[in-house]
Amino acid sequence: MPSRVLIVDDDCIVRHLLSAAVQRAGFEAVEAEDGDEAYQKIRDQDIRLVVTDWQMPNMDGLQLCRKIRESNAAGYVYVILLTSMDRVEERVQGLTVGADDFICKPFHPAEVIARLNVGRRVLQLETREALIFSLAKLAESRDPDTGHHIERVQCYTRTLAEELAKEDKFRDIITPQYIHLIYQTSPLHDIGKVGVPDHVLLKAGKLTPEEFDLIKRHPLIGAETLKGAMERSPEASFLRMAHDIALSHHEKWDGSGYPFGIRGQEIPLSARIVALADVYDALTTRRVYKDAFTDEEAAKIINDGSGKHFDPEVVQAFQRSREVFRQLRLQLQDSGMPGETDCVEEMSVELKKNQVGHQVDSASSANSAATQDNAKANAAKPPLAPLELPVPGITPNVPSQHRSN
Repeated sequence: MPSRVLIVDDDCIVRHLLSAAVQRAGFEAVEAEDGDEAYQKIRDQDIRLVVTDWQMPNMDGLQLCRKIRESNAAGYVYVILLTSMDRVEERVQGLTVGADDFICKPFHPAEVIARLNVGRRVLQLETREALIFSLAKLAESRDPDTGHHIERVQCYTRTLAEELAKEDKFRDIITPQYIHLIYQTSPLHDIGKVGVPDHVLLKAGKLTPEEFDLIKRHPLIGAETLKGAMERSPEASFLRMAHDIALSHHEKWDGSGYPFGIRGQEIPLSARIVALADVYDALTTRRVYKDAFTDEEAAKIINDGSGKHFDPEVVQAFQRSREVFRQLRLQLQDSGMPGETDCVEEMSVELKKNQVGHQVDSASSANSAATQDNAKANAAKPPLAPLELPVPGITPNVPSQHRSN
């Protein structure tokens, strides 16, 4: 979260007053007496928030804004112009060159802090959006045939969350902020794919039991990937939710999932929601070995999995939202032959047993012998072999503020 503020003013008294105000509010203050000095400090230091006077010698506030916008800065710099001019024409001029906000002189310290907090929220959103998009695309790049899977899962997830939020039980848990967070972070459910070898992830033939175990490690790899970011930004709720989803979206309500076999409300609510959205997309998307299931067929499979694979309350929310799901699927359907790799191997096994199976990410063929081999291998549920990439610090009892009560 940006906390360093650059104060730019040729009046040393104004600079000191502003610096004292922002420091009392918990910001770090950096001072510059004109635009030239300010621009150099922006280049040399990690500065993302700027409060600058409009009228200054040498480079004024407008010129500073323009130069910041023309630069190839690594991140967005939020600029607030401090001015005694308050005409519409002047505000338009300031916005045109790149100012984000204005404070009129004489200023009140409380207003300065409030506007800086707005800027900090804007920068936090920019950082969050960029991180999520980049990570999701990194995972997606491992499989060139994912189609619009990420977009569909996002929309299905949001639909389920909005429906659950109507119930008294979830009203205080699934807030508008929660819905926004789960929409943003659901694309990261398979970020752990980056740690699965290509020869397994992209294999066109049947998976051996050993390869199947490699596929089942991706929730642990994804969680560990996000854990490092969480430790650096412990206040970032979106990272905590992304971690929960990546780690637990293959767990099942009855405890038969992986990687830890946790059950019921031990599974984070966000992961229970994404699990259903992910399976629905796997069922209703055309595969290399099958046509897409109809909405009715997919709904029956999901309903049959209530209390087994899925949280019954999430299934009920899905039942109430089926028309919305159908419309979203039509709007976001892939052209040609998509080949999403979510939920394929075990799903095909369990469908043959007329129940929803483990969601497994692998590009497999429809070879029935392959699915039978994997069904036998998983029926015994042997413990996962040790990871080639260690994942220290992950235990079955994963705390989360996103679990339902």
